[in-house]
Amino acid sequence: MGVLTNLDPAKVFQFFEEICSIPHGSGNVEQISDYLARFAADRGLFCIQDDLKNIVIVKEATPGYEEEPPVILQGHMDMVAVKKPDCDIDMTKEGLRLAVDGDKVYAEGTSLGGDDGIAVAYSLALLDSDTIKHPKLEVIITVDEEVGMDGATGIDLSMITGNRMINLDSEEEGIFLTSCAGGARVKCNITVPAKEMVGPKYTVKVGGLLGGHSGCEIQKERGNSNCLLARILFEAGAGVLSINGGLADNAIPRETVAELVVPREKELAFTTAVREAEKLISAELQSKDPGFCVKMDSDDTDKIYQAGDSREVARFLLSLPNGVQAMSAELPGLVETSLNLGILKYDAQSGKCLAEFSVRSSVESAKKALIDRLLAATELAGGCIEVTGDYPGWKYRKDSPLRDKMIALYEEMYGTLPKVEAIHAGLECGILGSKIKDLDCVSMGPDMRDIHTTEETLSISSTRRVWEYLVALLERK
Repeated sequence: MGVLTNLDPAKVFQFFEEICSIPHGSGNVEQISDYLARFAADRGLFCIQDDLKNIVIVKEATPGYEEEPPVILQGHMDMVAVKKPDCDIDMTKEGLRLAVDGDKVYAEGTSLGGDDGIAVAYSLALLDSDTIKHPKLEVIITVDEEVGMDGATGIDLSMITGNRMINLDSEEEGIFLTSCAGGARVKCNITVPAKEMVGPKYTVKVGGLLGGHSGCEIQKERGNSNCLLARILFEAGAGVLSINGGLADNAIPRETVAELVVPREKELAFTTAVREAEKLISAELQSKDPGFCVKMDSDDTDKIYQAGDSREVARFLLSLPNGVQAMSAELPGLVETSLNLGILKYDAQSGKCLAEFSVRSSVESAKKALIDRLLAATELAGGCIEVTGDYPGWKYRKDSPLRDKMIALYEEMYGTLPKVEAIHAGLECGILGSKIKDLDCVSMGPDMRDIHTTEETLSISSTRRVWEYLVALLERK
């Protein structure tokens, strides 16, 4: 018996648990894609699995709905696979350990992948049903959305006949999203050569931070462990052996670890500077990210190391922008342009330093200007950048029969109007809109919290209400 067996809606949670039993982090989607292809084959449904492992499944209209416009359901099969440092799960080979706490489903020690496993589960439950009435359903499930929307970029949708699409990649019930920012991933690379240094090895770990989604929570100004380590290293110079921080470019990093070598004669100044920087940063983050802390350990043994100059690394990092760069003048409260230093790596043996960013903007020219700033700063440091996963924003559509229908039904079922909003996070709707003529699209989903983190949760009651709404929407002519 599964952990979610007794939850309602039963079919949705059954499929969600099956999805969670299959490793499906970004870049590791072959198993989950094959599972979806088998699902379609077992039910005799039309299915295309392309070379990228994207999936399209089609189910014809039920009797009486043949003349209704087809409905596209869309989500992505990959998840941001992160785990706590003490978690022993190999997320490339093992499924998640699901658990229930009151109204919440979560995964022990790892992210849950409700983003976007719940979209897949909803779609499968609809495709599996022989009682729900609906028009023709065209289900698009893409790969590697979380690392640049590569699946949406590469998918062929020439077989799609509909133009009304419900994207199920939102995380707040009662909010209908109708536009989003565009984005790109930018890798900034420089070389910081190593030289011989003698002293004990120190391990400095910046952690205790909340992290979060760099699109949904960048405006909360939570601590970025990569940026905070740069500040500490600038104040407390040392030789640097390695740096490892962050797990995904689009997740605000919670922990960064640096291995350093500190000459004996500089130990007191070094440790004093680290603790003073910790004190100042803690005061800054007292309200925004109160768990911030710095752990520092030493092996207290003098050895000869090849180490880079930590101040040179820090100077480069501090020259790079991070966080909110501009707010929208048209939509109060909406972030217009931002970037997140999600991944930081340095290795003294190679001398290579990598700073990887997720760049977002609802203004294409502002996105380009921000990428140019990263290019300029990196070239001044003697390095180069690589831009991948560049995707367009999703523009608001004034005339939307789908949106009008969804708002009317929501008011009828919930007794209140939904919020219709734009979002700073990226969605695949803009890319798919370039492939589907005259696309009319709305994004929705159940309540999820702390996506892309090990604290991620999915609301059971919200999952049920959104399911009931989705069924009613499909059944309404």
